[in-house]
Formats: sequence, C-alpha cells, structure tokens
Amino acid sequence: MNKEKLFSELKFKAIRSSGSGGQHVNKVSSKIELTFDLANTLALTPSEKERALEKLKPRLTKDHVLILQCDEAKSQHQNKKLVTQRFFTLLKKALHVPKKRKPTKPSKSSIEKRLKSKKKDSQKKANRRRPEV
Repeated sequence: MNKEKLFSELKFKAIRSSGSGGQHVNKVSSKIELTFDLANTLALTPSEKERALEKLKPRLTKDHVLILQCDEAKSQHQNKKLVTQRFFTLLKKALHVPKKRKPTKPSKSSIEKRLKSKKKDSQKKANRRRPEV
C-alpha cells in the first residue's frame, strides 16, 4: 500500500454542512466528502484490491466507489485531515491478513494439574455432605 499514490487518487469535495448553526453555516462549505474508486485504483495490487473489495463491500456503491464524509470540525482543512485519517485506517483494517491459528495440544503437566485440582474440589465438596449412618 503506497500512501502517496493512494492520496493522489482521492477526490475531495466541499459541501455545506446540515443542521443548526445560524447564518454562518449557510455560506461556508466545511463538510468534506472523500471518494475513492476502489475498482479502478492503481495504488493497490490485484490481491489487495480483491481483499479490500470483499471487506468493504457494505460500504461501497454499485460502482465500487468508497464515499466518506466528515463535518465534525468547523474548519474545512480539519475535516479533510480527519476524513483522510479515517480512510487510511479503514483501508489498513480491510487489507489486514489475520495470522493462521496453529492448533496446539495441552502439555502433560497441565492435564495432570487440571485433574488434580478437580479431584481436590470433589473431595472438598464430598466433605461438606452429612456423614452416612
């Protein structure tokens, strides 16, 4: 994953934020919309692209375009920074390949220890009962 190449493929659009805010919100476009065409990107290898398409499937449009929006901050620059950070963390999670689990067998000593503790507990509980007459 080449961050510079990816960043060059990102498209940003400034939009007016919705919600309350008075007169200022009606004339300032501080909300940022980031679009990334995952199907036609050259920054990812074919295997990475396939993995990302599978993992991000619910977040993609029909044309395999990822759209992220941010209007948390009042500043357009701050929102751009936040949305790019969000994009890179999302992509990093999507491209992460989990380690294969190697099945292991418990050691003899651990098996013995477990059986001893079970025996001890059963003795303890047996001693709580009323003695048979």
